[in-house]
Amino acid sequence: MNKDKLIQIAKRLSDPPKGILAADESTKTIKKRFESIDLNSTFETRRKYREILFKTENLNKFISGIILYDETIRQTTSEGDLFPKYLIKNGISPGIKVDTGAISLSNSKEKVTEGIDGLGERLKEYKSLGAEFTKWRAIIQIDSSIPTDYCIELNSDLLGRYARIVQDNDLVPIVEPEILMDGEHSIEECYEVTKKTLKKVFEQSEKHNVFLKGMLLKPNMIISGKSCKKQASVEEVSKMTVNCLKETVPDDVPGIVFLSGGQSNQLATNHLNEMNKSFKKLPWNLSFSYGRALQQPSISSWMGKDKNTEVSQKALFLRSKLNSNATLGNYSGEQENLSR
Repeated sequence: MNKDKLIQIAKRLSDPPKGILAADESTKTIKKRFESIDLNSTFETRRKYREILFKTENLNKFISGIILYDETIRQTTSEGDLFPKYLIKNGISPGIKVDTGAISLSNSKEKVTEGIDGLGERLKEYKSLGAEFTKWRAIIQIDSSIPTDYCIELNSDLLGRYARIVQDNDLVPIVEPEILMDGEHSIEECYEVTKKTLKKVFEQSEKHNVFLKGMLLKPNMIISGKSCKKQASVEEVSKMTVNCLKETVPDDVPGIVFLSGGQSNQLATNHLNEMNKSFKKLPWNLSFSYGRALQQPSISSWMGKDKNTEVSQKALFLRSKLNSNATLGNYSGEQENLSR
């Protein structure tokens, strides 16, 4: 394990004013996104869409890294450059989603993430293709009788094992325990489940001797469930999220790169901004690793048509810039109408 290299990459990925673009949607997921714009999902349309994102001019001003999918890391630009090599050449670190998805746990609604078997060998290939960091997502759902301790324990153990294997291959692991927004739960319930999960994640990280200075945490924010009648304010979300992190995340972790988790584009930016504006002296950087909350305006303006490439890239550039501002606590709603 090259600790100096891990520290350097983790710091570069999470240092303001930059964040991470998650472009690691599975083939199944991006098919749904394409259906929303009446576009057939094929190897070429997926490649073309990712190329539009990656070739956005000056994207590296705001984006430090991009998470790729297994198919995407093997694809090339129109000129024949492997995507990872192209990104590195343009000052952006390529990452790779390494879990293989979640399956039902013991015939229940709960999920456990797969992909630990053979991970070391897959990492060697991904590294040879240019990957510098990785991501593994665990899913925790809140309902009347869940999550169970068993589900939290099992997923946390896998996150710890994953992180250590990744670091042994000199790649930076992004550890993503996501408490889903789906449900009627209150913000207080989200707080308690997230706190319990993060404590267990770092217990397992210690057990597996994960080098904390060479990893990143990708958690959910503390927010009300989508179907909860009382939706918490931006200020409440900011305060409760930071308080939860203070109680659970060791100071050695260099950066926390939030997932958007189904929030609207603007709300995800607003929440991140409020945290960075209200809490100035935290031990870790607070940044973003957004998928839909960065891409949604881009894909909806592209519509699968070449003539819309520039406007699609402008949309991604703007959202990236707004979230970059939020890492500094300098975002305001008025900036939503800025042009490139």
